Amino acid sequence: MKLEEYLRPEFVLDDMRSVHKSDVLAELVAPIGVAFADFDVDKAHRVLLEREALGTTGIGDGVAIPHGKMPGLSQIIIVVGRSLTGINFDALDFKPCRLFFLVIAPEHVAGMHLRILAHISRLLSEESFREAFLHAEGRQGLWRVLTEAA
Repeated sequence: MKLEEYLRPEFVLDDMRSVHKSDVLAELVAPIGVAFADFDVDKAHRVLLEREALGTTGIGDGVAIPHGKMPGLSQIIIVVGRSLTGINFDALDFKPCRLFFLVIAPEHVAGMHLRILAHISRLLSEESFREAFLHAEGRQGLWRVLTEAA
C-alpha cells in the first residue's frame, strides 16, 4: 500500500497555523473542498468532531490521526499536515501534536479504511519516519518523505 494512492501533493500542509482542535480539523479538510467542488467541508468537519467526541485521535509521540466516514464519498482521501510549533490535540500522552494524518472514507469501505489506518500507524511508529517528516523542507520535502515511505 502506498499513501500517494489516497494523497495528492496539494493535500500536504507543511506549516499548519491552527491552534485549537476544531480549527485543525477545518484546516485539514479545507484542501479537499478546493479539489472537489461537491465535497461538503462542513459535513466532514462535523463528522470529525463527532469522532473526536468519542475519544481523541491524538495517539501520542506528537501524532494525531483524525478520521471519519462520510456517506456519499466515492473514495478514501488522506490529508497530511505538519505543525512546526505543535498543537494541543488532547493527545493520550498529553503532549502537543505536530504530525496529522487525516483519513476520510466512504461508509462502505470499512476494511480498506482500517488497513489504511493501520498502515499509517505503523509508519508513524517509526521514529526515523517521524523525524524525517518533522525536518523535511517545505511541501515538496514532505511529499518526498511520504512517497518514499514503504
